[in-house]
Amino acid sequence: MPKNIELFIDMMAAEKGASANTVDAYRRDLEQFCEFVGGNETNVEMKNIEQFVSYLSEKAFSPKTISRKLSSLREFYKFLYSEKIIDDNPAANIISPKQEKPLPKFLTEDEVKNLVDAAESDLSFSGRRLISMLKLMYACGLRVSELVSLPERCINFEKKQLIVFGKGSKERIVPVADAAIKEIMEYGEFRDKYLNKRKSPWLFPSFAAKSGHITRDAFFKNIKNLAVKAGISPQKISPHVLRHSFATHLLSHNVDLRSVQKMLGHEDISTTEIYTHIVSQKLRDEVRKKHPLSKREK
Repeated sequence: MPKNIELFIDMMAAEKGASANTVDAYRRDLEQFCEFVGGNETNVEMKNIEQFVSYLSEKAFSPKTISRKLSSLREFYKFLYSEKIIDDNPAANIISPKQEKPLPKFLTEDEVKNLVDAAESDLSFSGRRLISMLKLMYACGLRVSELVSLPERCINFEKKQLIVFGKGSKERIVPVADAAIKEIMEYGEFRDKYLNKRKSPWLFPSFAAKSGHITRDAFFKNIKNLAVKAGISPQKISPHVLRHSFATHLLSHNVDLRSVQKMLGHEDISTTEIYTHIVSQKLRDEVRKKHPLSKREK
């Protein structure tokens, strides 16, 4: 291994506390580049790095992998420049290839129903709390941080609306489906018994948590266990997947994009537009499967 790479690796391990896996990745990336430039890593120009990127693209490396290798080169040449081993940093202005954002994962409507059905059978306080949280999250598209910290009096039962304080303490009002309203009203009795005349400002209290309300981690574990009970892979579910499912299903049923944006609490509508790609893909798949011409081809 070239001396300069060895110095850099030692610095990353000793001074920055990089993990063994990170150090190995840096080593592989830098040795590959060093071999590409003929072993003279200190006599490199920006064009050499650009040629390396082209080479990686031709070899069918993914944009994500290329970005990681470029990150290794940036750190390496920043180190060489700071140590005055080189006079200019050839990697300073290199731009990583654009990566496509992965589409959000979501559950089908049947999978959500299976989750709800699996949760309905538990009549303990924790069971009623879980089904109430599940229905409210799916009915309103809440972030998990918003859900667990809902105050007791966040719902206007008469108007069937939920008041949410989202990012930056910005308030938004979200309509609540009848099924979720009914569930929360029934849950109130279980909550009162659990509190046993004690007071809590939270809709979903927990005496086991320092915050006084159920934690994000506890809810995460609960829905993972519920997924197993419902016959759904636990890897497929998370609180954010429920939020994605809310948005995707609304758009599938022709709710307009602006309304979904307001309910999700997105500042920019471009953030909400990602869900239209899911719906469009679903529509394309349905057309391929069900269009008469497709059937004739089969």
